[in-house]
Amino acid sequence: MTIRPRRSVLYMPGSNARALEKARELAADALILDLEDAVAPDAKDIARKQVCDAVKAKGFGKREVVIRVNALSTPWGDADLAAAADAAPDAILVPKISAPDDLVAVEARFTGRDTPFALWAMIETPLAILNIAAIAAAGGKLACFVMGTNDLIKDVRGQHTPGRENLSAALGLSVMAARAHGLTILDGVYNDIQNSDGFEETCRQGRSFGFDGKTLIHPSQIEPCNRIFAPSAAEIEAARRVIAAFDLPENKGKGAIKVDGRMVELLHAEIARQTVAICDAIAALDRA
Repeated sequence: MTIRPRRSVLYMPGSNARALEKARELAADALILDLEDAVAPDAKDIARKQVCDAVKAKGFGKREVVIRVNALSTPWGDADLAAAADAAPDAILVPKISAPDDLVAVEARFTGRDTPFALWAMIETPLAILNIAAIAAAGGKLACFVMGTNDLIKDVRGQHTPGRENLSAALGLSVMAARAHGLTILDGVYNDIQNSDGFEETCRQGRSFGFDGKTLIHPSQIEPCNRIFAPSAAEIEAARRVIAAFDLPENKGKGAIKVDGRMVELLHAEIARQTVAICDAIAALDRA
């Protein structure tokens, strides 16, 4: 299976032509060109044209390009989806996915068409969390969950807290569902652009939950996000030692061996191989 790094995934407002141009030079692993929350109602049409023209023109290099459309229940959803499909980005991100039928309704728009792009789903409603296992099992073109933590907090009438304890259940269940069905999953945004320490701590928390990366709202968040969601030099070195130890002829077939003074099992070797694979994928992306 090919690993595609998605450590840093930056939202860019589709109505801002200058921002779309700047996005071509940023070090984010992926870009979400936004037609939804970042665009005022009176700018929806121009944003759709600008984003789709930019995607068709290509020029984003190594960056994965995703278009976030408006929900199908809005006046702009159908037109957004049709235009995004014609532009053929790497993926289309659909908001307000709360049940498997929501994905079925989206895929029905593509019946009989060649659609090389994937579908990403915003997980941002209480109902989505209650249905998360069924949504993850929907199959089809679904490839990624994107957590909409701001909307979740709004809908549960909660408050943002530094440690996100009130979101712990929702985040954990979403990661479990994604992993059970082979999906990528991205953590939600961090709102306080000036609080770099708080942002880094939330990135570390997200990685500890098992997220592949994080969605971002400002280019200043890219570098720390890329660093934290990548294996450290020490992790990579330790992983290579575990792999090398299990590959020794005398350790072939063993379920547990001693490496660096501690017992490691085959599951640790699997984790080590995944760590090295992620490292290699990041290096390949950086060379692209």
